[in-house]
Parts: sequence; C-alpha cells; structure tokens
Amino acid sequence: MSSRTSSGQARTSGERAVARHGWAHALLTVLGGLLAMAAVSALGLWAAGAADLPDGAFAPVVMATVVTAVGGAVKLSGSAGDLAETQAGLTVIPLSVTLTGALVIAWGFLRPLRHRAVAGASELAGWAARIAVLWLLALIGLTLAARHTFDISLGNDALGELGDLFGASPEIGFTTDVPLSVFVGVVWLAGVLVLALLVSRGAPLPARLLRFQTSVRPAAYAMVALLLAYVVIGVVVGLVVAATKGHAAETFAVILLGMPNLVWLALTIGLGATWNGRVEGPFGLPMPHVLDEVLRAPDIAELNLRTLSEHDGRVWWLLVVDVVLLIAAAFVMAARSPARVRAWQHAVHMAVALVLTVFMICLVGRISAHFGLSVLGIGDLGGGLAGELFLRPRLWGAVGLAVPWGLLTGFAGALLARRVRRRGEVRAERAS
Repeated sequence: MSSRTSSGQARTSGERAVARHGWAHALLTVLGGLLAMAAVSALGLWAAGAADLPDGAFAPVVMATVVTAVGGAVKLSGSAGDLAETQAGLTVIPLSVTLTGALVIAWGFLRPLRHRAVAGASELAGWAARIAVLWLLALIGLTLAARHTFDISLGNDALGELGDLFGASPEIGFTTDVPLSVFVGVVWLAGVLVLALLVSRGAPLPARLLRFQTSVRPAAYAMVALLLAYVVIGVVVGLVVAATKGHAAETFAVILLGMPNLVWLALTIGLGATWNGRVEGPFGLPMPHVLDEVLRAPDIAELNLRTLSEHDGRVWWLLVVDVVLLIAAAFVMAARSPARVRAWQHAVHMAVALVLTVFMICLVGRISAHFGLSVLGIGDLGGGLAGELFLRPRLWGAVGLAVPWGLLTGFAGALLARRVRRRGEVRAERAS
C-alpha cells in the first residue's frame, strides 16, 4: 500500500514538474530571448547610425544582427551594372547581443527547475526539446526575413561621374544562409542550455551525472563569472569614457554590440596571446585608438602586449587585471568545491576550464570584412568605397598559454580558499 502511495506521489510530482515547464513557458523563454536580442541590436545599431540606412533597411539589419549573434551566416552581395563590379563579405559575431540572448534563455530554462535536487534525463530532454522546437521555428522565420538591398552613393568625384556616365548604380544587399544559420542556431541553443545546467548549482541533474558536478560545475561557474566580470569592467570603463571624453553614441554602440568582443580579446592579450590583423580603407574597429593604430600597418600586424605597449604603456595593466581576475575565479571555483578536492586537482580543473574558455574566445572573436567597387577598373582597392579588415588569433599559441596560467592561478586560488567554509558534505566531514 505504501509503495503504491509513494509511486502515485512520484507520478503526481512528475506531472507537476512537467506542467511547470510546458509549451507556454517554453514560448515565453524563446520570445523573451529573441526580444531581448532584438532590443539590444536595435539600440546598438541606432547608436551606430544605422537608423539612417536607405530604403527601410534598419529592421532587416536588426534581424540579420540577431542571426549573426547566434552564429548564423549572412551573405553580402553587390551589383553595379554591366560596366562595374562589386565584392563584399562580412564575418563577425556581435557578442553583446549573443550574451544577452544566452542569459535570458538560460534564466527561462532554469527557472522552473529550481528547488529540485535531481531530475530525470527524459524530463530535462523533453523540456529542452520544447524550447528547441519553438526556437527552430522562430529562427527559420528570422533568417527568411533578414534580407535587404539598398543603393550606395558614389559621391561627386570622378568615380561618381563615371558611374553616372555609364549607368553604374551600385547596390549592396544581404541575405542569410538559411540552412546553415538554422543549424548553427540550434547548436548554439543546445550549448546555452547545457552550459546553464553546468553553471547553476540549483539546477537538477540526472542521477547518473551527479558524480561529475564536483569537478565540472565549480569550474564552469568560475569561467562564466570571469567572462561576465570582464564585460562589467568594460561597460563601466565605456560609460566613464562616454561621460568624460565624448563620442557617447559610438561608445554606446560598442557597449551594446561588441563589448565582449573587446574585453575578451583583452583577456587573451593579457595572457600573452597574439592576434594577427589589418585595417585598410574606411573600415574601423570598434576598439580603442591604440588598436586601430597597430592594425593600420602596411603588412599584416601582430597584436600583443609588446606591439601595443610601443604605442601606449598602459597596456601592461591588462596583465595585472588577468592575474587578479584569474586568481579570483580560481578562488571561487575552489570555494564552491568539496574540501576533499586537493590543490593540484583544482589547478588541473582550472587549466582545463581556461583552455576551453580561451579556445571559445578565439573562435567567436574573429572578424573579417571587405568591400570593393570598380568602374572600368577605376576605384578598385583604394577608393573611399573599398576597404578590408580582419582580426584572427594565433589559436594554438593562445590555447597553450592558457595551460600554465590555469595551473598557477588554480593552485593559488585553492590555497586561498582553504579556510573558507564549504557547503553540504564539507560541513558533514568536519562534524565527523
């Protein structure tokens, strides 16, 4: 009799759990994430001056920005008549928009799961599947709508006169690669949901995965806290710059579109990593002037502590900030771990987590853009309507540097956390 009662109670509890995260809550989670991303994109593009784009291009550009924020592919195309040629390409992820969407969706995913110790794998999979189905439908609609074409003025110089003479009216447009964007967007969502489960101490896990939470959850939480700390510092610095040195609109555009692109780049440079890049033509990077100076070189430039310090000695503060924040992250990781975990294990966990974090930054922080217009061969590669910029990391060098940094700061953080009272089983060990 008691077994029947307990099984009935378990069934009722499971039904209530499913009800708490059904289709209605999944819809709110997806809509909340998309609306938050669209709002941040619109405000950032407005601050950057995109509201003045011709032919009603602003709304499609906002949608394209959201698509690229989840890893989608936007294709640029150009046309300038029979006697002219255009070429264009753009690869960049607006990480401020990405981060906003990830935080909102993760919160919506975790909210109905709170206050529970364990959840079945089928329950978690079903809850994630509801969000994924609605996300897939929304993403398909978004990618289909994110396309537009508008005209480009040639100006009043000789190039413009040639364009008028030969009827070359340049246009540039963009479309999305729907299959690729939808696939990558679903993979992005899966990564967000998995990371949310790993980071949140209050989120339930299937019983078979509980043994992994000792090593994985504290490290994942520490890395997310580290990345968010850099973003907060960057936002504070940006607001101070906007208030004291002018250029408020441009600064807000950077904050709302690409602050993580900037500060996470600074994190890797502070570790000693090198990025290669170049800026040519009217393009500019949404970064401090010193970076633009280094990258506007005749050849491919190296971006690291040495080259930046030649233009501004304050760059060495990036090293100091890395030391402080990495030790703080390692301390948080150790403080959230059981007391039985030894210092060398903390060091290994920190090294692995930092390697994965740096690897992620190097993948999502790449930038590539180019545009060129030629009328009868005039104006190609050098006029005001041509330019190129790119920024890419020396991947394996950056990942390799993360290993010793992780080991050293992980060990230091473990030593600092020795006298911190731990939760759960640690208190039980001390009581025994």
